[in-house]
Formats: sequence, structure tokens, C-alpha cells
Amino acid sequence: MNKKPLLNEPRTWRGYWWPPGERDKAIPGILAYRPDKGLVLELIGGWEADIMEEVAPGVTIPQGSRRWPVLHGLSDNQELTLLDCLPTNTRGRIFGPPEEQTIHVLTALSGVHLNAADQAVFTECQVAVEDLTMWSNSWVLSQSFGMEEGRPNGKGCISAEPAKDRSVTVNGVVTSLVHEHTLPYFEYTRGGTLGRMTETRFFRFQAPEPWSLATAQEHAKVAQDLLSLALNRPRGLLWMQLKMPPEDRVYPEGYPVQDRKVDLYAEHITPAEPSAKALQDHQALFTCKHLPFEEIWPRWWEVRERYLRASNMILSLGYAPARFIEGRLLTATGAAEVLHRALGRRPPPIPKDEFAALRKVLLANTPNQHQKWVREKLRNEVTLKERLLELAALPDPEAMQRLVPNVEHWVTVTTQARNDLTHEGHARRQSIDEVIAAVKVTSAVVVMNLLQALGVPSTRQREIITENPELRQTARQASEDLSPRPIGEESTEMGGP
Repeated sequence: MNKKPLLNEPRTWRGYWWPPGERDKAIPGILAYRPDKGLVLELIGGWEADIMEEVAPGVTIPQGSRRWPVLHGLSDNQELTLLDCLPTNTRGRIFGPPEEQTIHVLTALSGVHLNAADQAVFTECQVAVEDLTMWSNSWVLSQSFGMEEGRPNGKGCISAEPAKDRSVTVNGVVTSLVHEHTLPYFEYTRGGTLGRMTETRFFRFQAPEPWSLATAQEHAKVAQDLLSLALNRPRGLLWMQLKMPPEDRVYPEGYPVQDRKVDLYAEHITPAEPSAKALQDHQALFTCKHLPFEEIWPRWWEVRERYLRASNMILSLGYAPARFIEGRLLTATGAAEVLHRALGRRPPPIPKDEFAALRKVLLANTPNQHQKWVREKLRNEVTLKERLLELAALPDPEAMQRLVPNVEHWVTVTTQARNDLTHEGHARRQSIDEVIAAVKVTSAVVVMNLLQALGVPSTRQREIITENPELRQTARQASEDLSPRPIGEESTEMGGP
């Protein structure tokens, strides 16, 4: 198993750095990658960071900070490309060259010199995402124990049976779920002997024609979003590796010519923890046990393309820290509205021709000073309340009954809270518990509709309401906080007693 560029491990490169085409101006420095801070290049020396403009003969003033789209480097005979480089600190004498310079780097590619970020040279992309091994529902390693009279007899073994890679082609791209494992390894120490075998899974994308880095990263994000949706929690990238054709040069006879491997390093919103305990399969919303990989991957591409904005909005609630419930309410209801629009299941309340005629008559009988107001207020659109009611009716009815026992009350609370927050800045008619429940339930309803669009079986939709910890808690909160209060019971409004 080849060593992978794990994004949870710090890394340092000592070498020389220069803008493309200016290797004679190379400057020594250290590039450091830290999972929580990203990439920082520390130079001994540097380049002019200010963009100067001459405002009078012999008088120049700074007009901004320079940034370098691409920088090249060489460390331990390894080529490096740094992308989107911004100087954050430059020190030196007045009117003299920089003596030290700190540059923030967005992305580093180890193993290649690119002249531009959009250069299309990559023929393959490999990506590993947290919990992919569990989600794939396919294992290379297995274990067995010897038993005698119902008790372990001390015998046992760990065996490996290579698994066939599963592949499917979407838009000309061959996407595979690849298995890798190590052979048995024994580590002999003074304290004893340790036997070890490991297995892992990753996505492999084989492009029909060379890709740019942006295209490869987009495919990586599609894979990451699928796992985040399937597990109902954000999943981080463990590593990402690209491949490109071998260097165009003469090789010695018999030399093994292989594709070049390029490792990607960048700061990511969701940190990966490869050594953390894996999620149990019954806690996932769905795995390859419920939908084969050959079916789910093409469907995910279709669903994501059709409901991209709604998918991005609802997944962002998991990727972003939960700090302000008001912002999460607007995001959740916005995702529901966008999803319902994309479904295209309901026409406008009034046919377009009739509405246009009615609008013309109303404007003809409206004083000139009020015409602008009438134009802005006249809308022929489905209300948020109607959209939420329809979304709650699309997934499996029994699953939705478990999730939202009182749909009408949830819709009323959510609509009122969204409207009050939008127009008045706070949800004056709902308690904080009701708003929190409204956010969770609305988010869950959007997720359930995405599962329905993906073809997740009805039986699985019912199971996850009780098996998935987040949805189980959401259903409990919906039952407790989104049911009509007894007459005379007062609520605590947001922002005060």
C-alpha cells in the first residue's frame, strides 16, 4: 500500500522558491502545512509585496498588496507548485529588498510544476473520505475464533480476501470504489509481538480527457458531500492524490515508466480524524447495503445537479459551526424553498396568463404614486407554508409521521418564526426551544426528501428515525416542542423572559 498524503498530519518542505520562469531568482525558505492553519511559506528574503503607483515625478505610493497565482518550489529534488499565494508579512529595511517574508498559500501540489492553476494535465484522481470503508459495506479482512463446548479455545485467525473494485461510468468518468490492504506484518518488540493488517477504501476517478485541478477538486467534493449526506454529519477528506502522464524524456532501457503521482495539501473546513472510531453502519442514513454503489453514484450526480443549491445549503448547516440559531433557521427554510422550487411539482396559484391580465387591471386602477408599491407586492408564488406541507408529504408517510407527529403545527411555527425573523429581526411568537426544534425538523425534512429522490427504500426511511441518533433526537424534540401548547400556557420568547 503506497503512502498517502494524509491531511491530518503536519508536513514541512525545506527548499527554494520562485515565480514561474524566474528560477534564477530562487529564494530559500520553508513551507509548512498544519491541518488547522493551512499552508504558510516562510522565506529568507522575498519579493516586493506592494503594488506601487507613481502619482508625481519621483513620488510613488502603495496601491495594494501583490499576490502570486503560482509559485514554484524544489525540496529534496521534489517539484512543488503553490497556488493563490498572498504575502501577509514582509520585513526589511526602508527602500531595501525584503529580508524576511511570510506568504499564505491556499493549495500546494507536491510532484509537479504547473504554470497555471487551470492547466489540464491530470488523468486520474484518488480521494479518501472518512467512514468510506464502513459505508461501502464491503470488507477485505475477516476474523474467526476457535470454539470448544461453547467456549473460545484460544485459536483464531485474521484473513484477507481481495475484493473486486466496483465501478460505474457517469458523464464519461469512470468512478470506482477501490479496496487496498496490506499483507500480514509482525512487529517484534522487547515486550512482545504485534501482528498487523490494514485495509482502506477510496474513490478513483478516471477522466476521459485531462482535467484541471478545479475539476478534480469538484469530483472530490461530490464524493465528500455524498458521505456527509449518507451519514448525516460532515465527513472530512483523509487524502487526495492526482495522477498525470510520465515526464516526456528518454528513459533507460528496462526502466519502469509510471504515471506521476501528485499529492494535494490544503486547509479544509472539516478536519479529518482517520484514527477516530468509525460510525456504526446502522447509524448511517444509508450505505451500499441499502443501495448498490453502481446505482447510488449515478443517482447522486442527478440529484445533486438538480437540487444543488438546496443540497449545498442543508449540508452547510453541518459544515459550519452552530453559533446563531437565527441564521440556521433562515438557511433551513431557504433550503426547503429552493428544494421545492427545483421539484417543480406545483404550478403558480394563478395561471400566468390570468395573473398577467389581473395585474394589468390592478395597475390600471392604481394611482401613480402607488404603482411601484403594487408592482413589488404582487407576486404569483407558492407560500412557504404550502411548500413545507408538500415537502412533508413526499417521503414515506410512516417515516414522516414518526419524525413530525404534528405537521400543521411545525409548519405554522416555522413559517411564523421565519417571517418574524426576516421582517422584525427576532422570532417574537416562539420560544427558543420551538425555534431550535423548527430548525432541526425543517433540515430533517429536506434530508428526507433528498433520500426519497435518491431512491432510499421506504423501509430504511422508517428505520433511520429510530436508529440514527440525530433524527431520533429531532423526532423527540418535534413531539415535545412542536405540538400545540395547552391553553393559558405561556412561552418564553427569544431574547428575554
